[in-house]
Amino acid sequence: MVFCNTTPFIALASIGRLELLSQVVGDISVAEAVAEECAEGGPISVPPLRDLSWVTVHPDLPPREWTAVLDLDRGEQQTLLLARHYASELVIIDERRARTIGEYLGLRITGTLGILAKAKTDGLLPSFREAAAAMQAQGVYYSQGLIDRLAERLGENNRKHP
Repeated sequence: MVFCNTTPFIALASIGRLELLSQVVGDISVAEAVAEECAEGGPISVPPLRDLSWVTVHPDLPPREWTAVLDLDRGEQQTLLLARHYASELVIIDERRARTIGEYLGLRITGTLGILAKAKTDGLLPSFREAAAAMQAQGVYYSQGLIDRLAERLGENNRKHP
């Protein structure tokens, strides 16, 4: 079972490549909180998650005492709680603090850039760097250093050699 937080849906929807989630990892599970966050709308439109055949929405779990001190939003908390509850094989989450907590909880973590990198290696995406730049142009923030390191590992080096 793979759980996904809100930001990867928004980021991939921003470049019209939401389907990469299912193409790379198969079916996705989300917390009710994530479905609600995606439905709230904003500058980047995400289709209703319940309408996607490859997404299963799970009811939120009651908060645990320790979740109150984590300084995570409801979607992040519920993604981590449900992933731990169901012994998820992978969690797709971008926020640094949530990733750190997920790793501490023993969860296997990746993010949107990890999905893009896998899509590139699987031949589903012509250019990792261009897709990441397109997301940034839509207002989705990722560290340029991280993008550069991943692009280099994928053989996409934009630096000109003298």
